[in-house]
Amino acid sequence: MKEPDWSVWKPTERGVLCFIIRDGRILLIRKKRGLGAGKINGPGGRIEPGESAPAAACRETREEVGLDPNGLSAAGELFFQFADGYALHCTVFTARGAEGEMMETDEAAPFWVETADIPYAEMWADDRDWIPWMLAGKPFRGFFCFEGDRMLQSRMESGL
Repeated sequence: MKEPDWSVWKPTERGVLCFIIRDGRILLIRKKRGLGAGKINGPGGRIEPGESAPAAACRETREEVGLDPNGLSAAGELFFQFADGYALHCTVFTARGAEGEMMETDEAAPFWVETADIPYAEMWADDRDWIPWMLAGKPFRGFFCFEGDRMLQSRMESGL
């Protein structure tokens, strides 16, 4: 698969990820269904028509783990091209905290982990590339090509 010309690339879908980070720990989920089922990730999902990315990050986090994130800020952008034609633009958010009662849902099993112990081996391959940027507070843009679960190409750059 040849890397797309990202300057003219158009996503088929837009999505969000939201990572609540506090006291040296990060909230992760084991995804139960949909793209990446079985993998560990952060809460997130599709942006609904007419919905802003920050609103989607809050809604998805509430739906998946029962928490309302606060202190939300954009951390970076991810651009994914899959060999089957699926193309996803994802905005990554961090939150300093959350309100509500954390719970498991039919979409996700949430858990807290020390940021030094993030289980990258159980996550998408690209997460190793950009999560360290997010944790360091460095705005980023990541460009990734996948065939199924296998990452074919990756590139990171500064900025948002």
